[in-house]
Amino acid sequence: MTTRAKLTVYAALATALASLCMIPLLTTRSWLTHAVLVVAVLAAVGAGLRRSPLYRWTVPVGQLLVLFLLLLIGFAGAGGLLGGVLPGPSSMRVLDQVFAAGLDDIQQYAIPAPPTAGLRLILVSAVGLIAVAVDTVAVTYRRSALAGLPLLALYSIGNGLAGDHGSWFWFAVAAAGYLLLLFAEGQDRVSRWGRVFRGTARGTVGSGTVSPGGQQVGILALAVAMLLPAVLPHWSSGLLHSDSTGSVGKGAGGSVATSLDPMVSLEAAITRPTDAELLSYTLDSEQADQTYLRTGSLDQFDGTNWRLSSTTFNDLPESLPNPEGLRNADVPRIEGDFQVGDGLAKSWLPMPYPAASVRVPNRNDWKLDPLTRTVVPVTDKAIRGLHYHVSALDLRPTANELRLAPAAPQDVRDRYTAVPADLPGVVAEKARQVTGGAQNDYDRAMALVSWFNGPDFTYDTTVAAGTGSNAIAVFLRDRRGFCVHFASTMAAMARSLKIPARVAVGFTPGDNKGGNVYSVSGRMYHAWPELYFAGYGWMRFEPTPSRGVPTHYTEAANAPTTAPTQHPTTAPQTTSAAPAPSASSACDAKQRQLGECGPKGKAAAHAAEESWLLSGQVLGTLAVVLALIALLLAPMFWRTAVRRRRLGGGGRRRPGGPGPGELTDAQVLAAWDELVDSAWDLGIPPDESRTPRAAARRIAETAELDADSAAAAGRLALATERVLYAPPGQVTTAPLAADVHTARRGLRASAGRAGRTRALLLPPSSAQLWWRMSDAVRAAQAAVGSRTARAGEAVAAPVRRLSAPVRRVFTRRPGPDAPGSDAPGSGGAES
Repeated sequence: MTTRAKLTVYAALATALASLCMIPLLTTRSWLTHAVLVVAVLAAVGAGLRRSPLYRWTVPVGQLLVLFLLLLIGFAGAGGLLGGVLPGPSSMRVLDQVFAAGLDDIQQYAIPAPPTAGLRLILVSAVGLIAVAVDTVAVTYRRSALAGLPLLALYSIGNGLAGDHGSWFWFAVAAAGYLLLLFAEGQDRVSRWGRVFRGTARGTVGSGTVSPGGQQVGILALAVAMLLPAVLPHWSSGLLHSDSTGSVGKGAGGSVATSLDPMVSLEAAITRPTDAELLSYTLDSEQADQTYLRTGSLDQFDGTNWRLSSTTFNDLPESLPNPEGLRNADVPRIEGDFQVGDGLAKSWLPMPYPAASVRVPNRNDWKLDPLTRTVVPVTDKAIRGLHYHVSALDLRPTANELRLAPAAPQDVRDRYTAVPADLPGVVAEKARQVTGGAQNDYDRAMALVSWFNGPDFTYDTTVAAGTGSNAIAVFLRDRRGFCVHFASTMAAMARSLKIPARVAVGFTPGDNKGGNVYSVSGRMYHAWPELYFAGYGWMRFEPTPSRGVPTHYTEAANAPTTAPTQHPTTAPQTTSAAPAPSASSACDAKQRQLGECGPKGKAAAHAAEESWLLSGQVLGTLAVVLALIALLLAPMFWRTAVRRRRLGGGGRRRPGGPGPGELTDAQVLAAWDELVDSAWDLGIPPDESRTPRAAARRIAETAELDADSAAAAGRLALATERVLYAPPGQVTTAPLAADVHTARRGLRASAGRAGRTRALLLPPSSAQLWWRMSDAVRAAQAAVGSRTARAGEAVAAPVRRLSAPVRRVFTRRPGPDAPGSDAPGSGGAES
């Protein structure tokens, strides 16, 4: 491997290792595979461009163009590319929208943030830009020491944002990558001085490799950099202070940590379920096994996803304000004590809805969104090991009460029935079709629930996550998904029917551990829609088949006016993939909540991990783009390689061959061919009818070469005629390679910029490559035909030898005296 190739590999490796420090910034690591792939492609592009006769400044420009194309393919999708290859206006707009969404996500989420497309775009593009900078400085301009600056910037930003989530390990791997880069360049610089000698014993001098002293110094410096902070005093303020709470949003009482994107985190948790206990609790309610724990509600739908609209939060009071829309808050209460386990490291506060009061050890660690009654932590550490008490209202309106509920206030309808302009028309059309026979909002909601719980829908966690307009349209088409798809789609359909709706997230009821003690595990993450009914507020509905507690509000007119009564014996109709059990089945309510009724499908048995590779469409498009680029640049690379081979020297001298400084006949002819092809590339096609001196004179006159260039071309022609026409034994000692370069400079000076560009990118002499390929194909065809003929002959010869006697018997003619002969004079015909 050449030194430049080593530097290219080590520069890419250093960037990839430094990018590891950004792993704690997101909750998943799938973006890292994309980033490493981008770094590898940029390194390959840089290596290819450096082998071409281009200016050095064009290498980073080409890498930046390729980076932009990779970002378009990876984040704008191949569908927005013209012909699947070239970026079009639509792909530019999509990329701009994704980037803008990423900037909004930076303002909204703390560390670690959910892996939204915008945040992944920002991270991958940042790593790609650092890769271009490191490759340019370390490889293109051979200044590896300065490459530490962009690497340091990448590490500083990643580690600074990670805060407490950072680790000394990320510094160690980033520094190791930088040291490898320095060692590679150091070995190259030392090797340019020739063999390195070092003393081996007194009075002797031995030769060997480069002294490892520099490597030892680098490793020692790395070790000191990691160990020294452990013994130095810690400053908690001033320039060295780092507020690593991850707080982003501002509120009336300070900042809040919104690192949990409930929908994105929920999608990741559902597709990778665990049995680890997240929290345990006690409830003094007869319906504790049917009570959901709600962490928050997402009330804004922008066409990309559902999110919490609030950006300001109040201090957490001991008694919460009355729930939105509830007419009478004088109802029984449910008391519960909650203990968060080690498995729940980041979350908003799980509570029964609607909570009336919350007692936590330190109220300064929590803030309240009064609109959605979501309690969010100020820091990510607030919920770790938390013990808290919740008092919730025990609301149980009847179905008839909800049917008779008056229309929602206009401000509520305006806020919670808004849908994005790009919402597919199939959403409203299907909602009207499903609820065509309903006379009120409650019956319309139950019609939607029954439709989703019907046999046409399948619960499947392998479906791609998403709650935006496109994801809803795909879900309605394929009718496969999990709770996120069911909840977001039903909420969007309800809004299209002018029913105020939002999406709630949290947990299904926990497992009973005896008495009134319940345990919530990682398999109980859930999402469901909440619909607004005036006088009662937000009511829960369950459209997801085989999950949670089926929605059933009692029809009894004298039932207490409190929360929805859930009857687990009234199971919804489920899909064939997870059929609901009959009354005689051993499947209980808890199995139905977890989707464990009936035979487990592949989706439940094998939870899908988030892909760590790019999609097949993206990889295929990328392969097509790279193949097209390689095809377009093939003439340039072939022509450059031919020139280097022709002018690179004759290699080893054979015994009895030319002496030092003497050129072989092949070298002379190669130099002449290079002059002819260079003139051809710059617009002077060859004329084989002329002698070399006549051809050189024609080139000089056509290109109007200066005296030095014309003289160099004349010397090349004279040497070529000596090889072609002079008696054997003539020796050529002129530096013909230098003459070729001189003549080429004159040719390029006389050609315009367009001619030089064409000669570089599409040299006409590269037609010889096609001719050679055609000759090779014809030679191969001839060889195959010859071998086939010989094989056929080899097979036919024995057959002919074996069949010769038989053929002679059947083809022998009778003589004149043979019986039956009709030959004249034989008399056979008479007898």
